[in-house]
This record gives sequence, structure tokens and C-alpha cells, in this order.
Amino acid sequence: MQNIMSDLLRQRLSTPTKKHGDLLDLIVEELQSEKPAIDEKFAIDALVALLFTSFVTMAPTLTLAFKFLSDNPKALEALKEEHEAIVRNRENPDSTFTWEEYKSLTFTALVVNELTRMSNVTPGIFRKTLTDVQVNGYTIPAGWMVMMTPMAIHLNPKYFDNPLNFNPWRWLEESKRSTLHKNFVPFGLGIRACPATEFSKLFIALFLHILVTKYRWKEIKGGEVSRKAVIMFPQGYQIQLLPKA
Repeated sequence: MQNIMSDLLRQRLSTPTKKHGDLLDLIVEELQSEKPAIDEKFAIDALVALLFTSFVTMAPTLTLAFKFLSDNPKALEALKEEHEAIVRNRENPDSTFTWEEYKSLTFTALVVNELTRMSNVTPGIFRKTLTDVQVNGYTIPAGWMVMMTPMAIHLNPKYFDNPLNFNPWRWLEESKRSTLHKNFVPFGLGIRACPATEFSKLFIALFLHILVTKYRWKEIKGGEVSRKAVIMFPQGYQIQLLPKA
């Protein structure tokens, strides 16, 4: 993968005036600026990391979106209404999805929160203790590696009522908002949180926009969910994707 990215980057660097409208254009501009903040090695590593993490985490998350929305027709209908309203308000219905449109998606933001809460595609988040830490009468010595499992928090009824129910509206409850957000860790927390947090949210929202405005689907086979270290479909999950009439 690194060799492929290296060859592609060098090809782009040799023809900098030819624009493709993608991330590589921006990287080439930066590398050829007077004082570039990155070098070619960093650019290649970043591109490979972005592609890898996008596939490993996004593919199962987006698959689960089909399942959870199929199980909650009310949420699917609300999602469709929000995105179809955006298309209706455009001067050109075929124009591309804009940043302003993305920021206006209030219900979609709730769906993204609920989807990432329930998908739990990351089995664990690692941290190293800097000092001795007391937890429920146990001492975790300084220097130990600790793994926190997001699923254990996100599916805990102490923090999330009916945690196995896909309910985007839970994020609107003012009385529980603080508790929900303090125990919402799909991307980690603090300065070591996932650097692709906002990219991931945008990626999901864009996928949902294209999905509900251009397509419909029906479940064909499978779909039984198993929750262990991560969520999965032991018997697979087959759907039929069709263009909207």
C-alpha cells in the first residue's frame, strides 16, 4: 500500500497543475509550498493510515447503519425527510453536498451519535497509567497498560436507557445530556482521541445523504447481531440496494 501511495504521490508531484479535486491535490500544494509543514514520508504514512482506518472502521459501521435503520422505520423516515428537504432547497438538485448543508443536519447528527454508540467497531482503547490508580478497591500500578472497552460503557443501562434500542432521540433529552456525553467514547477522549473523529462523522453523514436520497433497500438474508468484543453478523447480512424510483 505504501508503494502504491508513493508512486501515486510522485506522479502527482510531476504534474502539479493537473487538478483532481481530492486530498492529494492539497498534499501536493503543501509539499510544493515555500515552507512545507510535512514531507513526502509523512504524507504517504498519513494517506495509508487514512485509507486503512476508513476501511476497517467505516465498512462495518455503514453496514450496521442499514440494519439499525431497517429496524427503526421512524428514524429512517425522519432521516429521509431531513435529506430530501436539503435537495429540494437547492437551486440545482444535482449539485454536490456542501459544508453548510452538512452543518445543518440536526437529526443526522443524532443518528451518527447513536450509530457509533451501538456499532462499537473499536474493541478497546488503550492508556498507560501515570500514577497508581484506585478503581473499586483495586490498585492499578503506575506504568500499567489499561484497556477500556467502549461496548461495556455504551451498552450499560446505567448510562443509556434500553441500550440495545436504536434511538437517535435519546440525545435530545436535556436531563440526561451530560451523562450521555460523558460516557460516549467511540473515538476515545481527551488529547489522545481519534484524530479522524470529525472526518468519520462527515463520512457517515455523506454516505447517509447519498443513500437516502438516491437509493432504497430491502433485507434479503441474515442480520442477526452478535455482540462480543465487537459487534458482528455471524450469519452475514445480505441486502438488495435499488435506485429510488
